[in-house]
Amino acid sequence: MLVTLVVSSCAKDAAKERSTDLAASRAVTFESADGITLSGRLFGSGQTGVVLSHTLPADQSSWWEFARELADRGYLALTYDFRGYCPGGDAGCSQGERSIAAIWQDVLGAIGEVRSEGATRIALLGASMGGTASLVAASKPDTSVSAVVTLSAPTSIEGLVADPDLLSTIPAAKLFIAGTGDAQAADAAQELYAAASQPKRVDIVTSDDHGTDLLTGNQSGVLRTTILAYLSQYAPA
Repeated sequence: MLVTLVVSSCAKDAAKERSTDLAASRAVTFESADGITLSGRLFGSGQTGVVLSHTLPADQSSWWEFARELADRGYLALTYDFRGYCPGGDAGCSQGERSIAAIWQDVLGAIGEVRSEGATRIALLGASMGGTASLVAASKPDTSVSAVVTLSAPTSIEGLVADPDLLSTIPAAKLFIAGTGDAQAADAAQELYAAASQPKRVDIVTSDDHGTDLLTGNQSGVLRTTILAYLSQYAPA
């Protein structure tokens, strides 16, 4: 009985903590560049907006913990669900059909949303396909992105491609991160780094984690510090 009470108490405390954490954010909807209604959450405020794009099997909630950290440091952070992702509840529900080839247009819509909230400087953080989509979006004319950070981004996935020609056109500072145990992602990070224009950096860490799992795994402390320092250098709050 004592064990049951303790577990129940911990579960209630955890639920309360999650609710409190989201209480400092607010739900928003906005349109992708091609007119799809997307669901997101805004954390914090400030003149530097950070757009956080999720990986294939996840949704915007995978970024919430880091979004809160960014907000605490003076950033305006936006998490959102790509088109066709509808986890429901606090995690939202975006419209449209899933189409990885088109999600760079969702990133452009997210950039427009943080600009509408007063952001004058933009950074993009993307996990896996969200990283590739962030690179494609940053290459578009007049996007004016200051920094792009990718976690385990592939060079291409289901019609979404960040090839050398595209990478050479991105003026933003670029940080490519992957884990050694995630061999395909590590190889892709090296390829992206080699093809990208300056300024750029690649960090391959000793980890089996992929995407946003890198921020909660064995290298989480190092990577959070690295990302925050990179943003401070190229897209300060």
